[in-house]
Amino acid sequence: MLVAKGQNALIKSWTEGVAFEDQAFAQVLNVTSLPFIHRHVAVMPDVHWGIGATVGSVIPAKGAIIPAAVGVDIGCGMVAARTTLTANDLPDSLSGIRAEIEDAVPVGQGEHKVSPYKDTYRKSGLGGLLEKHPKLATMTRGNIWDKAVRQTGSLGGGNHFIEVCLDTEDRVWVMLHSGSRGVGNLIGRYFIEIAKEDMRTHHINLRDVNLAYVSEGTQHFDDYVEAVGWAQDYAANNRDVMMKLVIAALRKHLPDFKIEDAAINCHHNYVQQENHFGANVWVTRKGAVSAREGQLGIIPGSMGERSFIVRGKGNPESFCSCSHGAGRVMSRGKAKEAISLDDHAEATRGVECRKDVGVLDESPAAYKDIDAVMAAQDDLVEIVHTLKQVLCVKG
Repeated sequence: MLVAKGQNALIKSWTEGVAFEDQAFAQVLNVTSLPFIHRHVAVMPDVHWGIGATVGSVIPAKGAIIPAAVGVDIGCGMVAARTTLTANDLPDSLSGIRAEIEDAVPVGQGEHKVSPYKDTYRKSGLGGLLEKHPKLATMTRGNIWDKAVRQTGSLGGGNHFIEVCLDTEDRVWVMLHSGSRGVGNLIGRYFIEIAKEDMRTHHINLRDVNLAYVSEGTQHFDDYVEAVGWAQDYAANNRDVMMKLVIAALRKHLPDFKIEDAAINCHHNYVQQENHFGANVWVTRKGAVSAREGQLGIIPGSMGERSFIVRGKGNPESFCSCSHGAGRVMSRGKAKEAISLDDHAEATRGVECRKDVGVLDESPAAYKDIDAVMAAQDDLVEIVHTLKQVLCVKG
């Protein structure tokens, strides 16, 4: 752990042996200038520049939440499950299985035409939220509720993925990464603007306008906590539904199998109230995973790289957190310029996946060395399973 002095709070980072770019460090400094930071800001080894707050940071706050630190992909996270299948049960070519998964799970901007899970949120709090904030319903074409229903069980684009992996014992795993889709994006953008308006109303000048916050004890704070909680639940359910769809797709091509133990489903873009160092605080993990003692989590690599199922060590200095992945070393634009199709094909050799210009920004070279990232946080988690993907679906 490395320690640096911030503005009003310390910075404690697990970045030994990995890049911590100046632009990202400047963002962390900006966060430490806020008056409500509890003790210090924790920085994970996958840290890289984000909007407002850095990706790969843990922000504990007394009496406030920064909506832009939570971000617009509220509740984004991972789910993984081990099957009773082995490598020998997989066909020589996985292209048919990839096509089956892509047919079952809408990717990119896609959504289900008719969702079999339409009743999942019928009794949820979204209706009450829309009554209090009717502008939310005008931020998208069509009915926001219908959109949420149709997108339940859909992947999205960017760094979201569905993978079939093998562990070191050649057991088959299913792993996927997604969040709260369009409805979470709307909620995030809406409350980011509300927080900025609050800053203007109260004449609060910030080092970065994207660090605008809502204060505990206000209606905006209460409404955001309600909204973000709903979106986080939606994201977890979205992953559960996708997992069911992927498992059903696999059953069409593979021998009969079972899922062993319960699937691990964890957020890595979220906020919740926790107790740390004797105080109840609002902890925002922006690209970080909860790693309490004994708690299982998922740290994925990039396309073609290894991923890890980990068990938390409960390190209090990290607010019981660990990284959420490898972390970018190239922006999406730079990656598309620097990485060739041949480079990508070589980096993903042996993986049934897209090998076209549309995914060059997700190629392994755009990310940090996952082994270095894991070494930098060996006091935060222990590795339980090491996975290597053999199939990857991207939006």
